[in-house]
Amino acid sequence: MLDAIGLDQQHTAVYRLLLGMPSADAELVARHASLGVRDARGILDDLEALGLIARQASAPDRVVASPPSVALRPMLLERERRLTEAHEALVHLSDLYREGAAQRTAADVVDVVLGPEAVVQRIGQLQASAERQVSAFVLEDVALLSGADNTEEDLALARGVRYRVVVETAVLQRPGFVDVVRDLEPLGEEVRVRPTLPTRLFIADESLALLPMYSHGERRVSGALLVHPSGLLDLVLAMFEEAWRDAPRLLAAYGEVREPEEGAIDRKLLSLLLLGLTDAAAGAQLGLSVRTVQRRVSELMERAGVTTRIQLGAEAVRRAWV
Repeated sequence: MLDAIGLDQQHTAVYRLLLGMPSADAELVARHASLGVRDARGILDDLEALGLIARQASAPDRVVASPPSVALRPMLLERERRLTEAHEALVHLSDLYREGAAQRTAADVVDVVLGPEAVVQRIGQLQASAERQVSAFVLEDVALLSGADNTEEDLALARGVRYRVVVETAVLQRPGFVDVVRDLEPLGEEVRVRPTLPTRLFIADESLALLPMYSHGERRVSGALLVHPSGLLDLVLAMFEEAWRDAPRLLAAYGEVREPEEGAIDRKLLSLLLLGLTDAAAGAQLGLSVRTVQRRVSELMERAGVTTRIQLGAEAVRRAWV
């Protein structure tokens, strides 16, 4: 609640505790807040320094909470003043940046970002600054930032930023990937699939693009190129749009159908195999063993009256099984 003025959860909890007490000493606070006495004394010292509590004149070892309207209001007003100044500085710096961008030469349309840590930081900044849309290519063998670590994606989706993500087929081999996509799609993220992609890519609001560099012929990221508005950015955008247009939507291919469980699983299995997944990868997404996948495929081939998987794929499309 009070993290906006720099208080962590423990400090906030102790202040809330004191608000409901006439007075307290460090031992009482420690007992009620499940803290060590030393930790409780340290937190009380911090709160006193901030003016949120005061010592009792008659018992200096006991403290009382200061009224929130008196203690917190000056802090909040100071934070608001700093935010206003920061916003004004942002407007001024943005004007300077636009003036500089207008004078960029051909060599200035690309910034070089060195080091994988700096690349991850730029990816976070691109997502944090996006107002409308983030577009991305995701490769299986070049993982800069895992989905679990990408907290900026969650924050961007929460504020209404749309995500368009194209992944390589190999990415679908990650167990549970389809379930994650299903959870994110209602929040504004759509995932499409292509057999392969040329590079990893992040684009924010069609105004900045980040492409990785590789070190010494390896596929390990050593840095990235940050591309500003230019003909080069237009080319990157066109590359993404072409891949996006031609790629099938993952959940549409996955087949969210209402039918008996056996039929639904067979539809999903066929859809995943048509996307190019191996038997093992498709089974991992559906919670099936490789042997079960192969058995189901054999049964589907028999039902379709075909002898090869290629024929099965054609029959599945013709019969609207997928």
